[in-house]
Amino acid sequence: MALSKKTIDDIDVAGKRVLVRCDFNVPLDGQQITDDRRITEALPTIKTLRDRHAIVILASHLGRPKGVTPEFSLAPVAKRLSKLLNQHVELLPDCVGAEVDESVAEAKPGDVLLLENVRFHKEEEANDPEFAKQLASLAEVYVNDAFGTAHRAHASTEGVARLLPAVAGYLIGKEMKYLDEALDNPRRPFVAILGGSKVKDKIGVIENLLPKVDKLLIGGGMVFTFFKAQGKEIGKSLLDEGSQEYAMRLLNANRDKIVLPTDVVVAPELKEDAATQVVSTDLIPADQIGADIGPESAQAFGRLIRSAGTVIWNGPMGVFEMKPFEAGTRAVADAMAESSAITIVGGGDSAAAVEKFGVADKVTHVSTGGGASLEFLEGKELPGIAALQDKA
Repeated sequence: MALSKKTIDDIDVAGKRVLVRCDFNVPLDGQQITDDRRITEALPTIKTLRDRHAIVILASHLGRPKGVTPEFSLAPVAKRLSKLLNQHVELLPDCVGAEVDESVAEAKPGDVLLLENVRFHKEEEANDPEFAKQLASLAEVYVNDAFGTAHRAHASTEGVARLLPAVAGYLIGKEMKYLDEALDNPRRPFVAILGGSKVKDKIGVIENLLPKVDKLLIGGGMVFTFFKAQGKEIGKSLLDEGSQEYAMRLLNANRDKIVLPTDVVVAPELKEDAATQVVSTDLIPADQIGADIGPESAQAFGRLIRSAGTVIWNGPMGVFEMKPFEAGTRAVADAMAESSAITIVGGGDSAAAVEKFGVADKVTHVSTGGGASLEFLEGKELPGIAALQDKA
């Protein structure tokens, strides 16, 4: 999709004001950034524009503020960017208005400015045309490099792209290259791993991936709905009541493709010091909660991942945030790291897992967008990318 879109390599930016939508929605502990991957991923685009003598105006959201909220200021991002770029990045007091216009007018080629949180204005998420027009008036060219918000039609992602010559940055190009190739022309065997809690949240992905993959491995909380559909006891495990019939239909039609765990880790409750046991999926006790795939399943999943040509992973295998229930997710992360396949981690919790287990740099691609990669895997068009100029 983005491969058919113009990128910053297709336009001349020298001396021009370029508005770049980034995804600087980074985790903070007070004013300290705890993971700056989304900032570092945007650097190739920012540095290229700066080195090609553009006036670079960066825009992003952070969190879900209700109006102007100091704790959601992009000040920590400006500080980190200044360090990473080795030059001062000025944080402007707002993203629109007279003061912002003035600062932009005074900027010189090679300068990098950061607009304050676009979500301080409710018009951003409403994709308000007037607000989009104000943002667009700051620049002569628009670059979208925020894959994490490409699935949202907001003023700074879709609205502005309709008003200025609009192209993709390098990060969006990279995201689309890996996801596109995996879905349209995968090296085989093509294995997809889906986890997470509810079946209904993944129906779109399952429907789009099943015809394309050789194996679909299912773990996480959603697997208990499949067991229940087969008439198994699932104890106090998570159940997506309304999806049982769908799960059964899916299993009946795709017995050769769908791989379910054969053992699970159960506990009386989900806590750090829980007393766990490993049981067969046929023998889950009525008073226990299933919270991870078991060692036998982790081994089987690992074998399939290691012998694959392409692997896409979206959603953890269990409650990996807690030590007693992390082994299944860790095993998948390790297998991804050890596989010689093209390995793609679809953002969100799976991205957090490969970071936690220290293998993020050993997989081919970790997506910066959980929701966006999910919608892409569902085969949906992403409005923030659809609005960019086509190459042809």
